[in-house]
Amino acid sequence: MTLKFDHLIQFVHDPKKAMKIFNEHGFHAVEGGVHENRGTYNGLSYFDLSYIEFLGAYDKNLVKETKHLDYSLFSTILDNNFSEGFIRTAIRTEDILKTADRLEKKGLTVHGPVSLHRKTPNGTLIKWKLLYAGNQKSGPELPFFIQWNETDAERRRKLTKQKVISNHPIGNVQIDYVAYAVKNVNQIADQWANILGLQTEPFTYDDKLNASGKRLLLKEGNILLLEPKGNGIVSKIIEERGERPFKVSFFGSSEKKSFHLYSGQFELK
Repeated sequence: MTLKFDHLIQFVHDPKKAMKIFNEHGFHAVEGGVHENRGTYNGLSYFDLSYIEFLGAYDKNLVKETKHLDYSLFSTILDNNFSEGFIRTAIRTEDILKTADRLEKKGLTVHGPVSLHRKTPNGTLIKWKLLYAGNQKSGPELPFFIQWNETDAERRRKLTKQKVISNHPIGNVQIDYVAYAVKNVNQIADQWANILGLQTEPFTYDDKLNASGKRLLLKEGNILLLEPKGNGIVSKIIEERGERPFKVSFFGSSEKKSFHLYSGQFELK
């Protein structure tokens, strides 16, 4: 089962404003489109086929009134009461039914696949399937799973032609990792590595974050799990917002910097 990092979702009240600020920091970001009958719309910034999604709600009542599956992205949005910040990651699979079977065999409750679509500003209909799984009583929510209705090569060609995938003014940046704040790094790393079939490697103590952790090795973007070793950024995230993604780190930038945007930390190195 080949899994790849697909995207990180940041919920924001105004995706267009988020895109504008992201552009001002040297990134290429474009309007994604509307999730019809879901009440949401988005902006996107691609790094080859991995991307950041700035997701907003144009109709909060529709989001609230729609029935959502357990462990779904929309249930997370409601659980967070539409608060801004990084909320979930999505992992790409080439065989979503095989992925569902693996997750069930690992003892998880599985919902889906669910077919969804989005209409782009030029009227193109983009289609995909989603799979949600979980059973954790504690810890961060497991990433959900996505299978696009086209191959990676087909999507790359189309997105490049449409200039959705394009050069970033700040350089040939790619996603290195998405960092999660967790209470027990060994427990979560072992669980996720077993569920996803991934290798792990230790992450050296970071004195700026006052945390140490483990990296889950995933193609096109790793997942870094960080446990606080005392007071600091990671402990504050857990105390105020719970165990969740809070930072994305890029490599290949022509400029080294960090900035915050809507409760999310962005690092270029």
